[in-house]
Amino acid sequence: MNEVGLDTLVPGEKGVIGRLDTQTPEIRQRLLEMGLTKGTCIEVIRLAPLRDPIEVLLRGYRLSLRRKEAEAVIITKIED
Repeated sequence: MNEVGLDTLVPGEKGVIGRLDTQTPEIRQRLLEMGLTKGTCIEVIRLAPLRDPIEVLLRGYRLSLRRKEAEAVIITKIED
């Protein structure tokens, strides 16, 4: 498999969330509440100039994540 952190993708790349790799239960819960659950398709829309925050599209809405949060989202890349 091609598992990478969400923070490594560039705009236009897509993936499926495999797991959340965070040591902090509060951050994990926050990510889950925002819809970042296993099996969800996600696409990177754009990056801020310093790559923080990252705007993604999932479940029909756009979400901005801090780079640190995006590092914890482990995805499997989808090749088009």
